[in-house]
Amino acid sequence: MFDILDNRVKKKESKFNKTDNHKRVYIETYGCQMNISDSEIVLSVLSEFGYNESSEMEQADIILLNTCSVRDNAEQKIKNRLQHLARYKKNHPDRIIGILGCMAERLRGDLLEKEKVVDLIVGPDEYRKLPHLIENIFETGEKGIAVKLSKVETYDDITPVRKDGVTAFISVMRGCDKFCSFCVVPFTRGRERSRKMDSIVDEAKRLFDEGLKEVTLLGQNVNSYRDEGKDFSDLLKATANAVPEMRIRYTTSHPYDLSDKLLETMAEFKNICKYIHLPVQSGSDRVLKLMNREYSVEHYKGIIRKAKVMMPGIGLSTDIIAGFPTETEEEHRMTMELMAEVEYDGAFMFAYSPRENTKAYKYLDDIPWEIKQRRLDEIIEQQRQISYKINNRLVGKEKEILIETPSKKSPDYLMGRTDCNKSTIIPKESYKTGDFVKVKITKANSATIFAEAAG
Repeated sequence: MFDILDNRVKKKESKFNKTDNHKRVYIETYGCQMNISDSEIVLSVLSEFGYNESSEMEQADIILLNTCSVRDNAEQKIKNRLQHLARYKKNHPDRIIGILGCMAERLRGDLLEKEKVVDLIVGPDEYRKLPHLIENIFETGEKGIAVKLSKVETYDDITPVRKDGVTAFISVMRGCDKFCSFCVVPFTRGRERSRKMDSIVDEAKRLFDEGLKEVTLLGQNVNSYRDEGKDFSDLLKATANAVPEMRIRYTTSHPYDLSDKLLETMAEFKNICKYIHLPVQSGSDRVLKLMNREYSVEHYKGIIRKAKVMMPGIGLSTDIIAGFPTETEEEHRMTMELMAEVEYDGAFMFAYSPRENTKAYKYLDDIPWEIKQRRLDEIIEQQRQISYKINNRLVGKEKEILIETPSKKSPDYLMGRTDCNKSTIIPKESYKTGDFVKVKITKANSATIFAEAAG
């Protein structure tokens, strides 16, 4: 029904066309922002073959789970979800159920052999093949699998199908070459490859013309971005110049690669948000070396000091792993001391879980779960206190927020974010999604600040 040529889908006559096909696809997305972006790419690929998205699983012909493998807990969620879908499929045997993303690549054998409910397994670099694989299942009943990693695939030519809203993700690169000893990303998403700068800037301009107010530039490690001698700082500057009235964020950075040039670019442009997510993982140099993180604690703190001097009030967040193999109580305290010194606005905090294929998988996972959990609880509680303290310093101050959505708790309120990524609740009044509003902060807790319009 179609040919694969240079990893591009070359369409021929197909019963899956926009005029007479009524197949519907439902996608559940798990994990990071990159998976959200990938789901938008999947919808775009399928829409070219006549598929429409369904917001309700019961109305869909194809059910896709876009998965994450970063931690064991993420994989367990998918396995539990598949148990539910197995019961659903008994009553709907004609439904196609597929696994996409990192878990598809990592556990393809187990998924086919143990999870009989799964009809389709497609890795993050093979989404162009989805229409063919689905068509083949409908016609022959043969299960579909495509999980080969690519050295060149960036989906550069695909326009993602985005949800309604005023913010969007733009994927600028894929894969990772860092090989941190605890991380499966290089094995599930492959090696680093960057999109062309012009295509990224053009996408940002198109989104602005469509009415969007903010974009986030995405990559596993955006600081590794390269295009014909241009680095991520150059990309950020080009994007900021191209859409001066649009907010620009980015994630994620690696401390080893974050340059003074990038900080200078952030400080120079008003429309680049003053916010950095900079995973530290541990406050111990010995543990960082075991993690293959390539930087020292002092190097990390040097970046933070420069960022705070160049951009007073900058928002900072991080990732922290509790209970990495051989971590001592003293090293756990060193992590907490670093948190107290930096004063992160927020953090993603996890207990270590071994991941197959990683270097750390060969280490002795010698810390009992109850100790990992206790250390994690202490980290979470300290971060809650730090976030509460930082947020309450803002009470009485004025900030500008971008209204993103209605409040989840009340239709009479709206939720927006400050430049430094503070979730902010204000009375609805006459404001609407997409408005930039100057507000005065009236109160705060550890997760949210509350405000009113500032005249």
